Amino acid sequence: MIRSLSNILQLGIKELRTLARDPAMVILIVYAFTVSVHATATSEPETLHRATIAIVDEDHSPVSRRIIDAFQEPFFVTPVLTDHAGMDEGMDKGRFTFTVNIPVNYQRDLLKGEAPAIQLNVDATQVSQAFTGAGYIQQIVQEEVAAFLAGHRPDSRMPVQAVVRAVYNPNLDPSWFGAVNAVIDQITMLSIILTGAALIREREHGTIEHLLVMPVTPFEIMAAKVWSMGLVVLAAAGISLRFVVESWLAIPISGSLALFLFGTALHLFATTSMGIFFGTVARSMPQLGLLVILVLIPLQMLSGGVTPRESMPLLIQYIMVLAPTTHFVELGQGILFRGAGLTIVWPQLVALLAIGSVFFGYSLSRLRQSLR
Repeated sequence: MIRSLSNILQLGIKELRTLARDPAMVILIVYAFTVSVHATATSEPETLHRATIAIVDEDHSPVSRRIIDAFQEPFFVTPVLTDHAGMDEGMDKGRFTFTVNIPVNYQRDLLKGEAPAIQLNVDATQVSQAFTGAGYIQQIVQEEVAAFLAGHRPDSRMPVQAVVRAVYNPNLDPSWFGAVNAVIDQITMLSIILTGAALIREREHGTIEHLLVMPVTPFEIMAAKVWSMGLVVLAAAGISLRFVVESWLAIPISGSLALFLFGTALHLFATTSMGIFFGTVARSMPQLGLLVILVLIPLQMLSGGVTPRESMPLLIQYIMVLAPTTHFVELGQGILFRGAGLTIVWPQLVALLAIGSVFFGYSLSRLRQSLR
């Protein structure tokens, strides 16, 4: 037993040294847990951020000024007051993404109970903001008009009013979700790639034959790759959460980081075993890349990180119960978003341990067959 543990330790150290001498992999790890996480968090396409807007105010009334003042950062830059000619020129030259035309006698018609129209022009070439921004502007105008009329029509208030309270993300900032979800995705991706690449690297460099003539077993070879590559990803994830998510992006983490890293270790037990399996199937790095793409995208899309599992077909929900990413996403979001403790996330921990054990056993049998 002691000799086996010593072999696993020494082989794992060899893997770490080999990884350190591979600049491409090192750069990939650093990029994935720093720049990629930051870019994912700050470039959510559905978010309206500092959109340019011009307003033609032909009414010059209290309600029109109220509407103009409602367009504020971070959703919009300071509105530009212009005329019809300036509005058309700005749209043609791409200076404004949105232009709003408030017609003459708009306030008077509102107070008379009519339904005057406000013209909204949208530069649809700005695809990432055009349709989302149009919805924002419509909502802003409706709220401001309703608030204005409430001060002039005491009987216009609804008998029941819903009060919305956002929990866990009170500012509804999509970067909070994007950053944490990016870290979770990178953990899965890199753990599979690193272990699969480590096995293929042995085959391509011919060092696998050296290992076969040494007094080591396939179990020791696989266990060494699992703990060494898993440790690299675990350390990178912890550093990313502490310095990129909390410090750089200023996103608070509600729960225990130690508990999340413990769950991450169990998840890595499963995903690194998957990487070994892919390493036994693929015969080159390009083949490994294709296999990872075919498997990783469904794992990320169907595990609940992008779309709630409850909205998926029941068959997909049942199938994805067997995937470690499903339980890891639920565990990660529960701990990091809602501050869940061990009494809440223990079913996910047990599921990750069970799935990891199955994957490890099957991958070990595949490795033994490939080494014969």
